[in-house]
Amino acid sequence: MTEPILEIRNLCKSFGALKATDDVSLSLRPGEIHALIGPNGAGKSTLIKQIAGGLRSNSGSIHFAGHDVTPLSTVQRARAGLGRTFQISSLAMEYTALQNAMLGALGREGRVMRFFAPVMGQRNLCDAALAALARVGLSDHATIRTAELSHGQRRLLEVAVALTLAPKVFLMDEPMAGLGAEGSKQLTGFLDELRHEAPILLVEHDMDAVFALADRISVLVYGKVIASGSADEIRADPMVREAYLGAEELA
Repeated sequence: MTEPILEIRNLCKSFGALKATDDVSLSLRPGEIHALIGPNGAGKSTLIKQIAGGLRSNSGSIHFAGHDVTPLSTVQRARAGLGRTFQISSLAMEYTALQNAMLGALGREGRVMRFFAPVMGQRNLCDAALAALARVGLSDHATIRTAELSHGQRRLLEVAVALTLAPKVFLMDEPMAGLGAEGSKQLTGFLDELRHEAPILLVEHDMDAVFALADRISVLVYGKVIASGSADEIRADPMVREAYLGAEELA
């Protein structure tokens, strides 16, 4: 069996008496989409923040591409190849779509924001950003201020920014949110192809997309992984049925 590129070992995070993640272990293999599902408040976004480095764990470790990255900062993990999209947009609303995509390209080269203005004319950065926008269908919106984009377009822009980092792994937190049926269908097709460039750890509430895409699914409830397996195994698991999936999701 292929060795995991990302391995989470016994991660825990508490906020006072609340255990947001409780001894969570999971892995992501090359070419795979591993979906993380669960009810609101289950700890999914907390876990993604722990993996990306935005939230320090109380215990446990994160191993990426054969290295223990637990001590590394968010920026260091991103430069190592962890590319993240966010549940709540982290885009710079006053910048255009192109400028936001160029921020990702800047990050890939290890440069910082104070050097942003002078590099706007650099062809290589602009080309990388434009290519990423084209891949998510936002070429015609490159010069539009991000604040003027629809919610769904901002979600796609988040994906474009992640693409400019050329990551080894994508961490995606509800990328389908706000897209609508047609947008979700298009993004599902895109992610199905993207997995061949870099595997995806996917947090998503759109169960049609999850069951269409995921090679494996882990179910998080009250901070604990209660089941992990293929889509068919998760559909048939009585504990998952009771804790999360309603009959309408399993039809």
